[in-house]
Amino acid sequence: MNTEAENAAAREPNAGSDAPASPDQAGARALTEEARLERIIILVNPLSGGVGPQAAEEAGAILADYPLEAAVVVLEGPRIPDQIAEALEARPDVLFILAGDGTARSVAARAGAQGPLIAPLPGGTMNMLPKALYGTGDWKKALRLALEEGTPLPVAGGEVEGEAFYCAAILGSPALWAPAREAIREGKLKMAWAYGRRALKKAFSGRVRYALDGGPKEKAEALVLISPLISKAMQKNDGLEAAAMNTSDAAQAFRLAAHALFDDWRQDPNVTTRPARRIAVDARSRVPAVIDGEPMLLGRETAVRFVPRAFMALAPKPAAGEDSV
Repeated sequence: MNTEAENAAAREPNAGSDAPASPDQAGARALTEEARLERIIILVNPLSGGVGPQAAEEAGAILADYPLEAAVVVLEGPRIPDQIAEALEARPDVLFILAGDGTARSVAARAGAQGPLIAPLPGGTMNMLPKALYGTGDWKKALRLALEEGTPLPVAGGEVEGEAFYCAAILGSPALWAPAREAIREGKLKMAWAYGRRALKKAFSGRVRYALDGGPKEKAEALVLISPLISKAMQKNDGLEAAAMNTSDAAQAFRLAAHALFDDWRQDPNVTTRPARRIAVDARSRVPAVIDGEPMLLGRETAVRFVPRAFMALAPKPAAGEDSV
């Protein structure tokens, strides 16, 4: 097994002082028969919140149980974009990513529909995409699930201002809570309090205007765009589920939260859902958003498009879906 921190292992998985595991040397655990898994690369960011400093060695030990050749590449700060490019250029049978949510989305977007199979393991904070595919927040379990039960799975998604998403995009004032969540995670309680006060001040005031597939403009407190990968409502891979949420006060917001916890939130009278392939959004000021768990700030006018075949994943079929996210 080859664990590499500084050389071009992504280009040549056999490079390094220790030879990678070969079919003759590997253990007895059987690989899935649904995909060819002769040569894989796994990108590991030990600084990611859900990974840890020993993850590269632990991943190597797991991969040694299987009859395949593997390279474990440790991602390093400013070299990460180059390391990702080298891994994609190497054209492995599967490229695993054990890193943060943003890195997983970036690799999947760069791979595209014509790239190698992608397996994003839960190594971030939210882990929306890994949980949707594997139904677990345990990266070791997800790794074994992909190796033993994985099949090539086309993943649809969306794109907004050049950012891809494969689970959900939340547009509107509820997304303002995301910075508070991140500040709490980093232990910055004063900053979290400031962000929380800002979110409360703006809640129930600034609405977004949206139009679905060229239709009339409507208003909503928040617009949630959900991919077919996790949407219970989308029976076909023919669009995003556009859920418009309109809550006028805190009581209605808590009722919506209760529906989300105890039954299907789509049953709430303040929610309307429809499929859409093209969504136009505008507001009086820049629109706060959360894209697959990552907060960002969109422009005053933005467009979202549906991507029916964004990338190919290696995951059990069917994928875990909405209940796991």
